[in-house]
Formats: sequence, structure tokens, C-alpha cells
Amino acid sequence: MAVISSAVVIYNNSSPSTDTRNAIDIRFNDGMATRTVDNSLHLNNATHTTQEVSSYGWEFSIVNRTTGFLDQTMDLIHKFLNLVAPSFTFFSFVFLLPPIYFFNFFLSILRSVFSENLAGKVVVITGASSGIGEHLAYEYGRRGARLALTARREKSLQEIADRARDLGSPDVIVIRADVSKVDDCRRLVEETVNHFGRLDHLVNNAGINTVCMFEDAPPDMSLFKAIMDTNFWGSVYTTRFAVPHLKNSKGKIVVMSSAASWMNDPRTSVYNASKAALTAFFDTLRIELGSEVKITIVTPGFIESEITQGKFLQRDGNMEVQQDMRDVQVSSIPVGSASGCAQAIVNSASKGDRYLTQPSWFRMTYLWKLFFPELVEWSYRLSHFSRPGAPHQQAPSKKILDFTGLKNVVYPSSIQSPEIKTD
Repeated sequence: MAVISSAVVIYNNSSPSTDTRNAIDIRFNDGMATRTVDNSLHLNNATHTTQEVSSYGWEFSIVNRTTGFLDQTMDLIHKFLNLVAPSFTFFSFVFLLPPIYFFNFFLSILRSVFSENLAGKVVVITGASSGIGEHLAYEYGRRGARLALTARREKSLQEIADRARDLGSPDVIVIRADVSKVDDCRRLVEETVNHFGRLDHLVNNAGINTVCMFEDAPPDMSLFKAIMDTNFWGSVYTTRFAVPHLKNSKGKIVVMSSAASWMNDPRTSVYNASKAALTAFFDTLRIELGSEVKITIVTPGFIESEITQGKFLQRDGNMEVQQDMRDVQVSSIPVGSASGCAQAIVNSASKGDRYLTQPSWFRMTYLWKLFFPELVEWSYRLSHFSRPGAPHQQAPSKKILDFTGLKNVVYPSSIQSPEIKTD
């Protein structure tokens, strides 16, 4: 039996009724009618254009028939896979997880023993003027790497560069750049390669945040666009220009994603999305680049930085410190040190690890989100929102922090002050 892919249904308007009983069903593939490339109809050994058919007082329509043999076969295949895939996956996990975990454990020991010697290597660090980026400069400097530090605050970069030299870096250059601008990203890579002659590590660290309910954002979405331009596109632009040089040196890329890519705190929807996009992009890029360039994706929890200090992008485009809103978002969760995080990142990059979550206990939050998503969402709504009509700063998450006095215990002293670096 032939598969019917489509048909022409012609109605004769001169007939008292134009319902389907008076319709002439003409199948394209049964020889009764065909349609040519100029959209004419060939009917009863005569060719008629669609305009002619209309002038005859007939109405016509193209009817797609998608219930053929091929479609029925595909439906059966999907039904089969729906039944087989879950059990196949379960038994695959049972048999494959133990040897894979053992192999990865053995591989991690080898990587620790034969980790990369960073002395003399050339490292670009974006967002190096504060927080994790600043301490990455110090950690790479201690290990003898040559550094290209980039951010928008040149004065802060110069101070960090001086300290990195004191800690052991043989050569440090400072490049003022805004990674949200593609030309700046091209320039910072070119200046680095022109100065050092090579590039070994690219650390995509630059990032900003905003605390804003989605419905309260400016209608032109400029606030959210700025987040994506810096957090996502800034890393993509810089990586695009750095990849040819990294392939020449068999180099590495370090990407600063976030645990926010799966623990979706309210009021930071686009920040969370930018970090999830980074993970998806660089997971894909790892496949494309293969063994030529290794990629380490870092997903920190709450780490000592200007973001956990409460520095957020405002509706007017300026950065301001809002520590009350910071308290609502972070609450009583312990904030890790930037220096410890930087040390763990450089260790992982030197070993060629694929992923790093710091502090490591934060990995458990992924399991909670995976297996109990409703519970996670309910807990956020319960803790992060105040009663209707009350200010956001009266959310239970902040009240708990204030009542217990935990801020002095779980927050490093560096983020308790509202003072931030300025040029």
C-alpha cells in the first residue's frame, strides 16, 4: 500500500452543499492529480493553475497525511525506547559506576603526582581586580606563572600585579578591558601574546550580579542584558580569540560558572541562567576541542567576593552595595575564603580536572535539586520572601541571620564591610 503524504481537497461551490461529502479527494501519488513546481494542479490530464481552479468556482486545500507506514514505525520505536531506556540505564549504572569511579580515583592520583608545573607559563585572568580573580593572581604568582591581569579598574590591577610579583611571578602585565565588548576581548588576547609570545591558561573569571525580581526589571531588559554580556558573552568572546593560541600550547581553560546554575536562588534569574549557559557551552566546547585544550568548569558556592559583599548592578546601570539584600540571599550559609577557593582552582586546572565545586560539600546541593526539586523550591519561597506588602529585607532568611548573630561566624570579615574597591 502506498504511503499518502498529502492530498488536494477540491470543493465545488456550485453545489448546494460544500461539506466533505461533496469534496473530491485527489491524492498526489495515485496518478489522479499532481502538483508542479509552479504550484499548478494537473487534473484529468489537464494542467490548471491555482488561479484557474478558483475561477471555476472551486475551493481547494492541501491536506497533509502523516499516518503512513514510516510514521507508524517511528511511533513504535519511541514506545519501545520508552520501555527499554529506564531499565537499560539502571543496569548500566549498576555495572558501570563502580569501575568508572575506581578508574577516575586512580586517574586523580596520577594527575596529582604528575600535575602541571606552572613556572614560566602564561596565564590570562579576567575579572582580576577583586575576589576570586585577585587571589587566583596571587596563587598563580606563587607558582611562578607569568600573568596578564585584566579588569575595568586599572588602579586595583596595578596593586594586585605588584603583590603577584612579590609572591614570585617573574612578569605581570595589566590590561584594562571590559569583557562585555568583543573588541576588548580580542585586544587583551593579542596584547598578551604579543608580550609573552604564547598563552597557556585562560581563566574566565569576570562576572557581575543583580538582585531583582524578573517582573521588576526595566522593560527594555538592559539590566539582564548587561549580566549576560559580561558573565556569558565575555567568556565566549575571550575564549574565541584565545583558542588558537591554547591549541598551540596544549593549554587549558578555566571557567567560573557557579552552583547557582542548579541552585536557582530567586531574584537572580538571569545570573543563574548565565552560569548555566557557561556550563553548557564549555561542556560542548570540551567535546569539540578534544585533547587539544583541557577545560575545567568551576562551580563555587558562596565565596568571599564583591558579590557576597553585596555589590549588585542597579536598574540605572551603576554598581551599589546592598548588604541587606545580600543577607536575604546568602542568609546563614557559610561563605568560603577566596584564597582557599583560588588554591583549589589552580590545583584542579594543573591536574586537568573536568569539574570543581568549592567548597566541596556544596556538591550535595545538586543531589537535593535533582531528587527533591519541589522541596528546594518550597524552601526558597518560605525563606527568601517576606509577607505580602512587607519589604524584601524582612524575609525569614535575614531574620534568622540577625536573630542568631551568625553573620559574625559564617561571613569573613572582608565582606562584612560595605566598602568596595574603586579607581
